[in-house]
Parts: sequence; C-alpha cells; structure tokens
Amino acid sequence: MGAAGKRAVAVDDLPLTVDREAETPLAVQVADGLRGAAATGALRAGDRLPSSRELAARLRVSRTVVTAAYDQLHAEGWLSGRHGSGTFLTAAPQPVAAPAAAGLRSNPMAGLLDLGSGAPNIETLDRAAWRRAWRVASDRPPLIRRDRAGEPEFREAVVEHLLRHRGLGAGSGTAVLATAGTSSAVAELAAALWRPGDVVAMEDPGYQRAAGAFRAAGVRLVPVPCDAEGLRVDLLPPTAKAVYCTPAHQFPLGARMPAARRVELIEFARRTGALVIEDDYDGELRYDTAPLPLLATLAPDLVVHLGTTSKILTPTLGVGWLVAAPAVTDAVLDYRELTGTSPAPAGQQVVAELARHGDLSRHLRRLRREMPARRALVVGELRGRGLDVIGDDAGSHIAVPLPAQRHEDRAIALAREYGVYLDGLGRHHIGPRHTFGIALGYAALPGAELPHAVRLAGDALRRVVDSTA
Repeated sequence: MGAAGKRAVAVDDLPLTVDREAETPLAVQVADGLRGAAATGALRAGDRLPSSRELAARLRVSRTVVTAAYDQLHAEGWLSGRHGSGTFLTAAPQPVAAPAAAGLRSNPMAGLLDLGSGAPNIETLDRAAWRRAWRVASDRPPLIRRDRAGEPEFREAVVEHLLRHRGLGAGSGTAVLATAGTSSAVAELAAALWRPGDVVAMEDPGYQRAAGAFRAAGVRLVPVPCDAEGLRVDLLPPTAKAVYCTPAHQFPLGARMPAARRVELIEFARRTGALVIEDDYDGELRYDTAPLPLLATLAPDLVVHLGTTSKILTPTLGVGWLVAAPAVTDAVLDYRELTGTSPAPAGQQVVAELARHGDLSRHLRRLRREMPARRALVVGELRGRGLDVIGDDAGSHIAVPLPAQRHEDRAIALAREYGVYLDGLGRHHIGPRHTFGIALGYAALPGAELPHAVRLAGDALRRVVDSTA
C-alpha cells in the first residue's frame, strides 16, 4: 500500500449511527457500520480511520465500545495499525452496484426466505443475558496489551465447555488458544506450520473458507471424496502434512464418521506423521444419536481440535478455540508474536460472561429442544414428498441429493421463483464435481416462517425430481 493511497477520513465523513434502543450491542453496530461503509465505497483500502476517542465522542458512546469494534475488525483482517501510528482499512470489497445492475448476485438471499446452510438460530438466545454479557464486557477497562493466547477467563470457560458438552478434557498434553473463528484458525495453522507447496488433504465437498485459507497460505490442497461415512481415509495422499475434516457432521453432506473410520484416520496420521485438523463446527448440536469420541480424545498428540461459537451463538462474535499439543500452540503463538495479531478480546469476554452465569449451558439446552423439532418438520415435509434426505443425525442442516448439475441448478432457480433461497452443493466443491443436490439449513428462519418455506422448497424439489423420471 503506497503512501499515495492513504487518506485520513474525518470523523464527520463517516456514515455511522447507533441505535441505543436496539438489541444489537453498540460495538457490533459500529463494526457493522464500518463494514458497510467499506462495502459501499465510503471507505477505501488504505484509508486512515479516526481515533477511537474521536469516533466515540462523535457517536456519544464510550471509548470501550469503539475499541471493541476496532478490535473485532482487526481480528477479521479489515484493519491494521498500532497504537500511536493510526488505524487503517486494509481490505475493502468493490463498491456494491445499484440493484438494477447487480441483480441478486451481491446477496443471493435478498428478499427470499433463507434456507441456506450455515446460519445459526438466534431465536432461542436469551436477549437479557446477551445484553448483560455485553454490558459487563464493555464496562471493563481498556487493555494495555492483549494476551496472545486469548483472555484467561475465556480459555477457562472453553475448557469447562469442552469437558461438559464434548467430553474433551484439556489436560497437561494439550493447550487451549482463543481464535477469531475456524477460518482464522486454519489460516494461522497454515502460516505457522507449513511451507508453500506442502500437501494438505481436505474432504470434498467441504468448507470453502477453510479451503481459501489453505490456498492463501500457498499449500497444495488435495480434495478427497466423502461417502456415507465421511472422509474416504483410503484415498488420502501419503504425502499429506495435514488432513482437514468435519467428523461430527460432515459439511455439507452431513455424514457422521463412525468409530472404525475415526480409528482408521488416526492410524493414517500416526503412520505418515500427518496432523489431523478436526473442525467441530456444530458438534454440540446432536439429538437422538449417542456421541462418538472426538478425534482429539483418541490422539491428542496428532489432532488439532477447532471449535466456534458461530453455530451455537452468532458469527458476529468472531470467537473460536483451538486445542492442540504444545508444539502446535507454541508455533501459532510465535506466528502471532511475529505478525502482531491475536483474536479480539471483546467477543471472548462476552462468551466468558455467558458461561460464568450458566447462560451458555442454558442456551445450549434450549437449542437442543428447538432444533430436533425443526429437523422433524423439515425431514417430514421432504420425505413425505418422497425426497431423499441425508445428514439428519446432527447439526442444523440436511442434504437432498439430486442426479446431476442441471437438476441442482433447476431446483435453486425454481425455489427462487417461489421466494425461497436454496444452497446448492456445487459451491462447496473443492475439486471436480462428484455430488449434486441441495444443502438445506433449518436454523436461521424464524419458527413462524419455517413451515411455509420448507413446503415451498419441497414443492420445488419434487417438481425437479419428477422431471428426471
């Protein structure tokens, strides 16, 4: 970024407002407003933002609110800079075109009932507890220095959460780090542990942001197909330095890796020296199936366990965790020290506060009551129309296989005509297409809207399937 590209943005030129009556915390409103300003072109890459003191005075909020927003954007990679040298926007998307020119491409869910995969359920969140946690977090004095490993109270809460809800004990052989989320953790691991050209194997289809993080680090990503039991271990390349997988609920096909294959994967890692990255993105959301042992409990020396609050709370917190052997966590901490990066404290403090009062556990219990009913509704509607449904043992989405690409495309287009957004499996592939269908999420829509949306989706899918006969 050259000096010519930098401009100081006056505080009065920022199109930001806050609503003190809204349920959304003020820090989240400020961060969302800055992202929006970047998306519309009001802010450009290289712009120098006002100081936290100036912006707080203009918005009439505490400086802690603005600092928390800046911290979050730092963690997401939007901002750079250090105390005393200014805060700069490091990345900004192209300005959004006018709706007539852009259509729905900039936001495929705009105006539609959203049945896409990946979004959490927030209806079950206790808003009073949510506001209290943010209030406590914002009342804390600003930090002089961050703990590169994460806030101690957050890491303690994670240890308790994993032990209680996932059966994973963080003992003397492992350490817990805070992260800014799964894709951020993958990026840190790739930068800290591997060199450009090193081979990393990844289930296909799979999580595109993880794939993007690997590719950005220069590693050679090898896609590995999945079957009804998840990742095909027998197809893993023996030269792989690492294997990324989602064994609790394969994303997006929903397979649940059985115990025998988990052992097979660990044996592969022990034989080849590969590291296994276990992305437990929605592992807390299991229903009428008994939990299987986490890969991290089978081989804590070989497995990096990743978790996130994105599916159980909200992705706007930008909070996750990494559990691994000290050799791995030390390498990540060295990378953070070298680059001056670390996850923002604000979201960690919110999660720690929710855990301290038992609100996080109560929220999970409410989710586990709500989600099976939603799943039953979705599965009943679709199977009642004679449609094939897979991946319904856990999580917050299912998959509906379709015969070919044209059927997937037709289902998405037809559902859009009905006013529903459907997520095709095509966008989740990393290598050549080998599965086709729809990944249907049932968490995010309000409960009152879900039955209607699923009926419309079922009608669209049935018409497509009938057209293949």
